[in-house]
Amino acid sequence: MLTIVLCSVVLVFLYMNLVFIIAVYKKNNSIVDIAWGIGFILIALFNFFYAGRYTATQVLVTLLIALWGIRLSHYIYCRNKHKPEDFRYANWRKKWGKHWVIRSYFEVFMTQGLFMLIVVSPVFLLHLDPGFRLGTLQVVGTALWMLGFLFQSIGDLQMSRFKSDPAHKGKIITTGLWKYTRHPNYFGEVCMWWGIFVIVINIPYGWWAIISPLTITILLLFVSGIPLLEKKYKHNPEFQNYARRTSIFLPWFPKK
Repeated sequence: MLTIVLCSVVLVFLYMNLVFIIAVYKKNNSIVDIAWGIGFILIALFNFFYAGRYTATQVLVTLLIALWGIRLSHYIYCRNKHKPEDFRYANWRKKWGKHWVIRSYFEVFMTQGLFMLIVVSPVFLLHLDPGFRLGTLQVVGTALWMLGFLFQSIGDLQMSRFKSDPAHKGKIITTGLWKYTRHPNYFGEVCMWWGIFVIVINIPYGWWAIISPLTITILLLFVSGIPLLEKKYKHNPEFQNYARRTSIFLPWFPKK
């Protein structure tokens, strides 16, 4: 398994360097968000074909990661097309000044590459899969993944339709899934990776895969996901009113 892990590290390093070169050329670091999902697909497929065993669990996990990655990258591409650099990267570019290229390389692209390897790590354990038939854990894990996929995809679709209406310019979405959680897309993301963890848990050393959902949960709840968006709207009265009655992460009925 060490060989495939090292090969995956080299693959991610080369891939993120290519994305970095394109970003510098376009002067837009936002493309790293599009590249995020595609990177997972590359690693999953590389591991799948390298193993050459094609067990039921390997097929299932690879398909789930591919479906998630394709949908997410396509959505972000459509969302960002013909738009300026995302506010997060634009702020960092301004803050870093003349050092933005080198800091972008290490703090954005290489850092995301590292987290990509950590989050996708359950696929490395698939090489230890003895070929068990799909059982209860796989069904439960897949159901949890599907719940997350629905939350993320429906939440993104609702947001996209809301923003496409000129009458909603400058307003906050408070309907659909957004009525029950301020971040249904992030809730869905977390559910999907916990689902994959449950799917691989009975593979030898499967418990080590818990680093994947724990990492994405911590990142989205406390580092780069929810905190940055909440900070963006901290001076927006409409959002603050929305925040007082709506759960920040776990879906729940709004307060009156």
